[in-house]
Amino acid sequence: MDVLSEVLKLVKLGGAVFYNGEFSSPWSVYAAPSQELARHFRTGTENVIVYHLLSEGRASVRLENGDRIALEAGDIVMLPHGDTHIVENGPPSKPVDDSQHLIDILSQGLKLWRVGGGGEVTRFVCGYMACDPRLGQVFLSGLPPVFKVSIRQNASGRWLENSIRFSVDQASHSQPGGEAVLAKLSEVLFVETLRTYIADLPENQTGWLASARDAEVGRVLALMHQNPAHPWTIAALAEEAGISRSVLVERFRHYLNQSPMAYLTRWRLQLGGQMLSSTSHSVAQIAAEVGYESEAAFNRAFKREFEIPPARFRRSKHSGQAVRP
Repeated sequence: MDVLSEVLKLVKLGGAVFYNGEFSSPWSVYAAPSQELARHFRTGTENVIVYHLLSEGRASVRLENGDRIALEAGDIVMLPHGDTHIVENGPPSKPVDDSQHLIDILSQGLKLWRVGGGGEVTRFVCGYMACDPRLGQVFLSGLPPVFKVSIRQNASGRWLENSIRFSVDQASHSQPGGEAVLAKLSEVLFVETLRTYIADLPENQTGWLASARDAEVGRVLALMHQNPAHPWTIAALAEEAGISRSVLVERFRHYLNQSPMAYLTRWRLQLGGQMLSSTSHSVAQIAAEVGYESEAAFNRAFKREFEIPPARFRRSKHSGQAVRP
């Protein structure tokens, strides 16, 4: 079982490749805030996940007050929380503010956008991903503000890079289905990046992503996410994982700082919140679908998590008010 796949089935990934850039040293770009991309593409989220795939040359990326991360061809740098950042190469130069050119950049599609001083060439393909902000926090909360991985480490990554580069180069020909192909490749690139990041985590790493890599804990998480309404017990989950109840609880606390049943309760309530926001199902129906035997029990648990009852939560989401657990 694969818990990451189980979660990704629900978070409604969507995205696109929106930028095809060629930069010649020296250059520096102050990347447009992800909120502006979210508004332009009407993702329905406050922020989007931004990524830059470096296909030729070298560069570096840094947050406004952060350390510089060196990049080389085959690296993908991801900003899962939409932080403002600067991408550059060569001697210090005044950054070009992307937000001032965003409409021009996006209106030209994937035609090559050239910037720089005429020196060493760097080529980027840039895109974004959006997902359900509540359910996506399961894995996004464990990611740093900025990180990089190399997708040339294995054959699948090299194939993916070549496919994206080819599709971007062909985009100017406006072939039927071209945007859909790039959107799907963007999703695959995001998942491949997560997989590589998880595989490269240190052995002593904790958190949700590290727990997904653990054979027994990952299996239990997958069971919970695959069938959250099932009347799971610690004994049943431990039996499925092939370990004792005490070991299972200890491993959960090590990785996630909570018990298996506490995790399951929170996931059920997150699912309930998502269904209240996106469906017209009754509260009683949603309660049953996420594993509660009665509407009253669901109401009590939901209010403990979100501080307001389900009906009021639904009204606040439909009116655009922010509600956080």
